[in-house]
Amino acid sequence: MPERILFVTGRLAEEALRRVVDELSAQAGFEPHVEVARISVAALMHVDWLARMLKPPGRFDRVILPGWCQGDLSVLERQFGIPFELGPKDLLDLPGHFGRAGREPPDLSRFSIEILAEINHAPRMSDADILKMARHFRDGGADLIDLGCIPGETWNRVGEVTRLLRDEGLRVSIDSFNRAEVEASVKAGAELVLSCNSSNIDWAMDLSVELVAIPDAPFSLERLEPVVETLTARGVPFRIDPIIEPVGFGFAASLGRYYEARRRWPEVPMMMGIGNLTELSEVDSGGVNFLLAAICEELRIGSVLTTEVINWARSSVWEFDLARRLVHHSVQQRALPKHVDSRLVMLRDPRVVELGEDALRKLASQLRDPNYRIFAERGELHVMNRDGYWRGTDPFELFARVRSGAKDTLEESHAFYLGYELSKAATALKLGKQYRQDDELRWGFLSDDDERFVSLRHRSAGAASMEPGSSPESGTPNADIPDCG
Repeated sequence: MPERILFVTGRLAEEALRRVVDELSAQAGFEPHVEVARISVAALMHVDWLARMLKPPGRFDRVILPGWCQGDLSVLERQFGIPFELGPKDLLDLPGHFGRAGREPPDLSRFSIEILAEINHAPRMSDADILKMARHFRDGGADLIDLGCIPGETWNRVGEVTRLLRDEGLRVSIDSFNRAEVEASVKAGAELVLSCNSSNIDWAMDLSVELVAIPDAPFSLERLEPVVETLTARGVPFRIDPIIEPVGFGFAASLGRYYEARRRWPEVPMMMGIGNLTELSEVDSGGVNFLLAAICEELRIGSVLTTEVINWARSSVWEFDLARRLVHHSVQQRALPKHVDSRLVMLRDPRVVELGEDALRKLASQLRDPNYRIFAERGELHVMNRDGYWRGTDPFELFARVRSGAKDTLEESHAFYLGYELSKAATALKLGKQYRQDDELRWGFLSDDDERFVSLRHRSAGAASMEPGSSPESGTPNADIPDCG
């Protein structure tokens, strides 16, 4: 016998839920039943209310409630003698709840590009600050910590700092043409030297570590070829960096040199210093990092040098770590890097769900309590409760109309709550993000910390708690409709 499952929802989500469940049951092989509770918004349900109002029409193997339903489900299980569970908070995610999401989550654990994260002007920093930044880079995904020295000066403590980082379990590279600095760092455990050309190749070859070979003049691969030939003849491990130039200073031509270098030396490891783009282009760095990662992946450029100095690139290491995994998956699977991992979508959201004009008006006409429901869609902010339905584009003007139209004087906590939510809703509207009342806006991978991404439902000063015995429509909802039942 197929499993009999009861789905509980509110009136506004009924039609959408029936469509999803009918299609899903045919795929998953269960017998569905939809019970519409006497409530408009499924997100307002509470276990104590359901214990009084729910009357299952028959016997079922389990009951699935809207994902926003609050309370202890064991109360219902004891009363009805069947298992209860919460579905997803958005009914469009219900197929995934049944393992019918369409495909297995992609494996993004693999990548082929190594990240060198540079600590710029390291000699000017204290040991504590260097260690703090190195740990930050490591936590963001860096594989090596690059110590950036200052041309024209000699850093006498470079060996001590290299050893400090090595004792921390970190791999280290040294970025200097100063022989004393390089030799001290290598002796203390640095495994890579940036950089080597005809000016220092005579002593750099004797370091017994890998070198980064660069051309004497950045605009000519011909000036790189003698360095490559010499290092190859001596058996010195090296990778080549034809030098990427900033936009406006030969970027396209320098990109062409990477293509040409790969053609000339198909098996030689390569590196790209991507900080010349992320740090020197006044644009959010996430998309820049993704495109550079894609170029490196397709050209088999196995390492990048980056940093986080300018404010708009302050998360570049983490961004590139996500990007290198995504492009590796794309190239290996010959699949578009779309609908795979949305963590690099930060400014906007991958998907925005709207209720629409009719649903909002219907909801507003059914509200009987003083608590405010807030929505942001189709270019407007929407606020509603039993006293009225207000809409507009200016949160200040809208708040003034809400306050004048309310039958009861707004308490300080509710005024703060409305101001906070309207500010958040206005931000979502401006950027094209999904707004959900009482929930944080999502900011891609910057929101992935569970402690920061927790719902504000139980922390909001204006959100009335749902006490046992109260009407479910007296709580402040996260009214994401259509919701799961």
